[in-house]
Amino acid sequence: MSDTIFAKIIRKEIPADILYQDDLVTAFRDINPQAPSHILIVPNKPIATAADVTEEDEAALGRLFTVARKLAEADGLDQGYRLIVNCKEHGHQEVFHLHMHLLGGRPLGPMLASSQGG
Repeated sequence: MSDTIFAKIIRKEIPADILYQDDLVTAFRDINPQAPSHILIVPNKPIATAADVTEEDEAALGRLFTVARKLAEADGLDQGYRLIVNCKEHGHQEVFHLHMHLLGGRPLGPMLASSQGG
């Protein structure tokens, strides 16, 4: 996997609004938020996509969820939030370093837009 923008954020080589960092994961605010609260949570170990996850990644992936809960509480998302992991091109993954989007702060609507036509 090539060196991604997320890897550079993890190493603090480029600025980001880092909200949480430990030995397994890093969380920071998205620079192009799609909701009032939009946080990215990434494993520190570079994993290109969800399709590349192995059993040895389970601790970091579990940590993504516990950190998401803590950050949602800290952002006051008591009415709910959405967690999204995109995978590869058809899943609209843009940065090939596995990451979870935490979105909230307003009603988010249906998960997918209904398709038009055949």
